[in-house]
Amino acid sequence: MMQYVKHSLLAGGLLLLLAGGCQKKGDDTPTPAPPTPVNPTPAVASQVALWLTTPDKSALFQRVRLPLNFGAPLAGDANPVIAVDTTKTYQGIDGFGYTLTGGSAQVIHQLGAPARAALLKELFATDSTSLGVSYLRVSIGASDLSAQVFTYDDLPGGQTDVNLDKFSLGPDQTDLIPVLKEILAVNPSIKIMGSPWTAPAWMKVNADAGNPAKGGSLAPQYYDAYAKYFVKYVQAMQAQGIAIDAVTLQNEPLNPFNNPSMLMQAPEQAAFIRNSVGPAFAAAGITTIIICYDHNADRPDYPISVLGDAGARPYVDGSAFHLYGGSIDALSTVHNAFPAKNIYFTEQYVAAPGNFSADLAWAVNNLIIGATRNWSRNVLE
Repeated sequence: MMQYVKHSLLAGGLLLLLAGGCQKKGDDTPTPAPPTPVNPTPAVASQVALWLTTPDKSALFQRVRLPLNFGAPLAGDANPVIAVDTTKTYQGIDGFGYTLTGGSAQVIHQLGAPARAALLKELFATDSTSLGVSYLRVSIGASDLSAQVFTYDDLPGGQTDVNLDKFSLGPDQTDLIPVLKEILAVNPSIKIMGSPWTAPAWMKVNADAGNPAKGGSLAPQYYDAYAKYFVKYVQAMQAQGIAIDAVTLQNEPLNPFNNPSMLMQAPEQAAFIRNSVGPAFAAAGITTIIICYDHNADRPDYPISVLGDAGARPYVDGSAFHLYGGSIDALSTVHNAFPAKNIYFTEQYVAAPGNFSADLAWAVNNLIIGATRNWSRNVLE
């Protein structure tokens, strides 16, 4: 079982400062005792650095300076055994974090500068009093949690832009990009994943007649144009000083009901990767990794199908999962089928205002399950 501590186990001991009696020879004046410290140093060194959050909020990411050490289990002790063997390694973890939705970026950006700075420090700074969020997921264009629906190349009905001459990050310049820049100023090493909810409407077929941002599929004749869309996105964000570490190619590719949304079946995604976006990234020298699927754990056959495509597989770093359907054991199924490919857990929505104690219990339980039973690399929403 994995134990969770802030950053790492702390090796070594604490330096204990001992006050000795010091007096001149022959001086019989007693040396006064040193004052008792307000927070006395524990007499026993701790092997583990512990930060505590409790369901009743009596402690919120509070450093607990008490000794916590490993030892032999006591007879009859029913508590779980935590065994740390530093000679063995298992899966690597890219980071832990959240999705920065368009709505969240808007709310954060509207805060006053002092409040916003304090919030971003609490979330993203890597000192001992901050959460140290290390991974973010953002939407490529609008998500269903944005104030309005948009892509980066929206055109009036009937028009197309195959060369993407009208591509622009403009809709995200108001809130998302400024907030991302402030986050990067706090934590320059944070990793960012981008996921689209839809392609521009002019690239789609069979979309909702009244709302072409909803449903439909990517038309095969626009596969190369959409690949260029991803290239331009990564390059445009880089020009803003925002490095995109990874992209998924379609959020929830089997869900046509979100607004926005787009269907992308496994054979379509494999062909898009194999023939268009994979070669386009290679030709442009883009090192942003490509992650397939990005939907529920009830369809492990989808990523297995994409990874099973010999032409697509070399371009794909791994598979991403949500947990609104299916069992988290499915992540192991995919890992066992393609052990050289990484696994990402990218989304589990919790609605506001939430229930702190219940949400905390859910998060802890799922983090432990994900870490101990599967090969998971990174992010929570």
